[in-house]
Amino acid sequence: MKARAQNVQPRGRARTTTPARKVRSGAATRARASSRAGSAAAKAISGGQHGAPFDVLGPHSVHLDGKPGTAVRAFLPGAREAAVVVGRRAYRMERTDKLFEVVIPEAAEPFPYRLRVTRDDGETVVIEDPYRFPPLLSEFDLHLFGEGTHEHLYEKMGAQIVRHEGVRGVDFTVWAPNARVVSLVGDFNGWDFRTHPMRQRGDTGVWELFVPDLGQGDLYKFAILAPVGPRLVKADPYGFAMELPPNTASVVWDLNRFRWSDDEWMERRGERQALDRPLLLYEVHAGSWRRVKEDGNRWLSWAELARELIPYAKRMGYTHLELLPITEHPFDGSWGYQPVGLFAPTSRFGTPDDFRRFIDAAHRAGLGVVLDWVPAHFPKDAHGLGFFDGTHLYEHADPRQGQHKDWDTYIYNFGRPQVCGFLYASALFWLDRYHVDGLRVDAVASMLYLDYSRKDGEWVANRYGGRENLEAIEFLKRLNVLLHARFPSALTFAEESTAWPRVTGPVRDGGLGFDLKWNMGWMNDMLEYMSMDPLGRAHHQGKLTFSLYYAFSERFLLPLSHDEVVHGKRSLLSKMPGDRWKKLANLRALYAYMGAHPGKKLLFMGGELGQPREWAHDDGLRWDLLDEPDHARLHRFVRELNALVASEPALHEQDFDWHGFEWIDFQDAAQSIVSFVRRAKDPENFLVVAANFTPVPREGYRIGVPSPGRYEERLNSDARRFGGSGVGQPRGVTARPVACHGRDHSVELRLPPLGVLILKPSSPEDDA
Repeated sequence: MKARAQNVQPRGRARTTTPARKVRSGAATRARASSRAGSAAAKAISGGQHGAPFDVLGPHSVHLDGKPGTAVRAFLPGAREAAVVVGRRAYRMERTDKLFEVVIPEAAEPFPYRLRVTRDDGETVVIEDPYRFPPLLSEFDLHLFGEGTHEHLYEKMGAQIVRHEGVRGVDFTVWAPNARVVSLVGDFNGWDFRTHPMRQRGDTGVWELFVPDLGQGDLYKFAILAPVGPRLVKADPYGFAMELPPNTASVVWDLNRFRWSDDEWMERRGERQALDRPLLLYEVHAGSWRRVKEDGNRWLSWAELARELIPYAKRMGYTHLELLPITEHPFDGSWGYQPVGLFAPTSRFGTPDDFRRFIDAAHRAGLGVVLDWVPAHFPKDAHGLGFFDGTHLYEHADPRQGQHKDWDTYIYNFGRPQVCGFLYASALFWLDRYHVDGLRVDAVASMLYLDYSRKDGEWVANRYGGRENLEAIEFLKRLNVLLHARFPSALTFAEESTAWPRVTGPVRDGGLGFDLKWNMGWMNDMLEYMSMDPLGRAHHQGKLTFSLYYAFSERFLLPLSHDEVVHGKRSLLSKMPGDRWKKLANLRALYAYMGAHPGKKLLFMGGELGQPREWAHDDGLRWDLLDEPDHARLHRFVRELNALVASEPALHEQDFDWHGFEWIDFQDAAQSIVSFVRRAKDPENFLVVAANFTPVPREGYRIGVPSPGRYEERLNSDARRFGGSGVGQPRGVTARPVACHGRDHSVELRLPPLGVLILKPSSPEDDA
């Protein structure tokens, strides 16, 4: 990053002023001499070593023969001359001990002034002096920060564009309790750590400095003199924007100028996101959903994604977009899961306001937006949170507690209130300032267990000798309490892969308080089952049915996510056994079974296309596959399945209640067939589901049904329009008074090969 030569202070503007007056009285000279900063202090300021710059710089009261006066001092590297301008008068400053200073008689109270500076190159500018302004953070703000209970911390920390004592500028704050000196550096001061040392706010560990005349777009970092070792240069943990990687500076951004137009969505969000409504999530990596190959294979901007992704997801019948982490991250290959800017949307796709426009457009189209959010760990990049003030501030010092071996990242110290407050503020920030509709909390399992992915001797037990991370558990509970108190219509999702109890239970009853939990058990069992040769599935019927033993112990979301199509795991289509026809039939059967199974749904992008290869984060999806009939038919199937789940109350109203599900038969392992009933809250509104996971059609297959009457196909995954063989009941089937499966009536079905049937009793009007 190139420094701006001899730029002594923030953006100044040339002004014509009266010549500087030289203060000539002997008394003033004596007072000035007695008021001068000591040579040690001046040397420390000029060397960037002074931890209390306001003790030296700016205005200081003095006395002239018993009368009050004010000494003004400034450190102005690259300046030839300087003067203090008060109204129309200018007082020439003398250079002594590397500082410029002057005593202004009969000026006892704080007063506004500017500095007129003539640089070594002859240019003269008039600028504000940052060291004449008092701090902005209140003692109450600092108290709440120390407790980790400040719910609006993102309105106080970082770089806030404000008007202070009538002057517009930026108030910078950062937490670095073990630093000896913290200085602001940026493009406005040539990245010179000597020019803007910050004020330490008591023993809170917070440093603050208001810098006039700065604004949106200015680049900055914090230069931190650690207790030992070299000076560190860090990006702003609370920064609202960052440079495009590989550059690493924070960017001043005004979040108060954007005007939302999603009032209708926000007012009805609670209704739309109620847990008895359909929830169909389309998981998207923004950088690889679509690429512009003719333009260097570049990714789309937020504006382009708004024009293309949003209407596409709407046409496909999804209710929500779930975005892989969009917080700023240095390494593309981390997919965003190693963030350094928990308050900054990545600059890869545009500005913070561009991202807000994207969310605004999604809401106006009737789509919710869920963000993948990562509080479990952070990367070791030098400009990030690691070893922030020369100590292990955000992370544990003990590597047995503070480092993830799997990802070579740091783990947050959840026992430190300021660290928890930082994370709470980030979560609240996205719901507040970006109108995000929910957060999917990544890697919850790694947070809950101290021995996660560790061998004996590689972890530290809790105070009771157990493996539970008590601080992280309390963090997650409080996180959900805070989010739901301030944003009751927003949703939280836990990516939690263990049998931890009551992940979605209320905090007041000992639960973690999440709205939904990813059902990783269902996902693993189903993908293992579907990957088998169908001839061997008869011996593994439990993989198909086991999820119903615990389906209502939590509020589950069924995920077929990005994690299942990377790192050699193959694409969903490639996991399926058999020839091309059987692979596609198996995949349709998997999707249909997922749609009929209790739980909300998530599908990673590309799954609807039937991509034959794994997902690649540095390339776009294979949209050309839609030119091939088989893939176009699969695409149509996913769209119609989504529409069915959304339109049939039986497939979404009671996803978390036993009253919404009844087995008909789960014991026909020999033929790999299961059948069941899904019910809406109105028990008379139900669907019958029959699934055949072998490639053999089953003629005359009888199952019991809840009531007499005619049953019509609502979906047949083997329909010809989806690329299937067309086996089924296209004209419907009538239930007969033949007892079967403990029911008085039954239907005789033509079960399609590798197919799922969803039937609905027709109404009397339909029969007529």
